[in-house]
Amino acid sequence: MFGMLLVSGITILYTFFGGFLGATLTDVAQGLLMLAALVAVPLVAVFSAGGPSQTVASIQEVDPELLSLFAGGTVLGIASAAAWGLGYFGQPHIIVRFMALRNPQQAHAARRIGIGWMILTVAGSICTALIGIAYFHRTGGSPTDAESGETVFLDLAQILFHPFIAGLVLAAVLAAIMSTISSQLVVTSSALVEDLFKIIAEKTGGVAQLTDKTYVLLGRLGVLVVAIIAAVLAINPSDSILNLVGFAWAGFGASFGPIVLLSLFWKRLSNWGALSGLIAGAVVAYAWGQSALSDTLYEIVPGFVANLVVAVVVSLLTFKADEEISTEFEQSVTAVRRRAPMPTTADAAAAGEGTEH
Repeated sequence: MFGMLLVSGITILYTFFGGFLGATLTDVAQGLLMLAALVAVPLVAVFSAGGPSQTVASIQEVDPELLSLFAGGTVLGIASAAAWGLGYFGQPHIIVRFMALRNPQQAHAARRIGIGWMILTVAGSICTALIGIAYFHRTGGSPTDAESGETVFLDLAQILFHPFIAGLVLAAVLAAIMSTISSQLVVTSSALVEDLFKIIAEKTGGVAQLTDKTYVLLGRLGVLVVAIIAAVLAINPSDSILNLVGFAWAGFGASFGPIVLLSLFWKRLSNWGALSGLIAGAVVAYAWGQSALSDTLYEIVPGFVANLVVAVVVSLLTFKADEEISTEFEQSVTAVRRRAPMPTTADAAAAGEGTEH
């Protein structure tokens, strides 16, 4: 518990004072550390296991099907594994990075960087797991958590590296945790202040009286409140890391994923459609995940589909044309396709004046 509180305290500290910029800058260092660790550990482990050919042979001795993408799998099992990709569209701490782009042109570079990063890190994670199987089979040992194997990365680092280097690898794990924590804190705080609080303040006429300094203080207060609640919930973990991550991933993906996609590619999405779809996706994903059905099909699939269907149906029933929203949508699509800058308010006003004259 002490370690959890220490990591939480440090993360809260730099997020509290640094905000989005602080979280982003620390993410760069944390991301590079994670990448280096995920490349170094499997590379050193494969040679410690006797080289690539010996590693493959050891894995096949344990179970020949481990090197097959489809052996022993079912259609629903393969669909569940592939459905993890749907979760990316609904992760607030990931989406907010793309929302911070200066212009639409940067989306293309961001896409390549994001996909490239995921290929390297996922490949490193998979290779670490497979090479760990070969290494422990060859040496006759076993990871600390022999049942789930979730500690194989940490175990290999401590076995293969000097204690100082192993400490850096362990720091990479903490970096991954802290990166997600800080991003979630920033997004949650922003949602509380910029969305919920402003809506209430606008209705009561109090927005004009609030200064930027006040909003900064409210944002920091939001960070602190959310962090305290999260720390209390994390004191008594009740499940494995993979199960917890998988359940949260499905919840976010099924709740927000379809709404984000529809907002980008379908201009008839209404506010009631978005809200109804969000609720439907969250409820279905939660109910499915708590039932025995989750052993057959990953809960993000039915949640995502329910969200999509409900959002489309309700939007078709409640849609009301809005010229301003329609124009903004078309301009955004055109700017991305042509890789042209988004027109500003001043540009739009100038164009309007030119048309009138």
